[in-house]
Amino acid sequence: MSGDTSIIVGAQPLERRLPGIDPFIFGAYHLDFYPRGNGRLGPDPALLAGRDIGMDFSGRDGFSMYHGDTVPGFPAHPHSGFETVTIVRKGLVDHADSLGATARYGDGDVQWLTTGSGVQHGEMFPMVHEDKDNPLDLFQLWLNLPAKRKMAAPHFTMFWAHDIPHVVQVDAQGRRSEVEVIAGDYAPLDPAAAGGQSLYKALPPPAASWASEPGADVAIWIIRLEPGARLVLPAASGAARRALYLTTGKTLTVDGHAFNESVMVEVRAGSPAPLLNHGGEVVEVLMLQGKPIGEPVVAHGPFVANSQQELVHAIEKYRRTEFGGWPWPSPGHTHGRSGRFAQHPDGRVDKPAA
Repeated sequence: MSGDTSIIVGAQPLERRLPGIDPFIFGAYHLDFYPRGNGRLGPDPALLAGRDIGMDFSGRDGFSMYHGDTVPGFPAHPHSGFETVTIVRKGLVDHADSLGATARYGDGDVQWLTTGSGVQHGEMFPMVHEDKDNPLDLFQLWLNLPAKRKMAAPHFTMFWAHDIPHVVQVDAQGRRSEVEVIAGDYAPLDPAAAGGQSLYKALPPPAASWASEPGADVAIWIIRLEPGARLVLPAASGAARRALYLTTGKTLTVDGHAFNESVMVEVRAGSPAPLLNHGGEVVEVLMLQGKPIGEPVVAHGPFVANSQQELVHAIEKYRRTEFGGWPWPSPGHTHGRSGRFAQHPDGRVDKPAA
């Protein structure tokens, strides 16, 4: 590294689980190469032989069934005390929850679920194509809620891909980079190289989110760099933490330090972050940023609280109420041959623009 003047705080190799930085508890990266569907949204039953069905994280033949039996995915399960942000880059997710909301989303869409005082939801990965493969590429991030919002009413939010800002920049050598602005406004250091705009505003996060807190400086960006492309990320608040996750490709230089593996690099948020793709293929970087909440985190699986007593209360509440029960025909509820849509708890239905 470049000594005491480096903006790099630390680095560690990556696997599918993405280590969190406060206010993010953790993240998961799913890359599954699902084959052609069998007409019932799942794989050929012959491909399931030898798998631990119900607990299949094997990656065998390029994919996992996770907790699904005939359709891959995560059937109904509880959450409380935090938010899930699910970013689907390729493939589809069939969502259902105990609020009465349901959706099929993907191909660039983002779902933001405030679990708050408690909700059940299911996330299935329907293999809709029978004439071609069904690849799935998604991030799911867990964003903590502060104590004052831990018991907020659960809330379902959908961001359609066409509404999410994408900032294309061209460096001095004509090489392109792109920033997908999922949360946290983006102000390019050189507006002339980024379409002439000085500010790209993210869609508003849910009201109870830490991302809506004044001064929290929460940002979620996906950065794509062509071979040889350079990009300098603007500085954030010095009170924030910022981490870069190299999830696609293995050739990223950060502030002059070259990495040649999938890696998480934490950098000082209060300084601009110079990035370079020093390889011959496109790389993608997930950036997570935010001012730490700075409160105790006590967790047990899908339950997150600030104390052991609160954790026990959340688990007992789920056992007693099932967070409103499950209104759908099966724990792994799917949507047949439907296109992308979102049905909100009040019955309102919306769809992405054609």
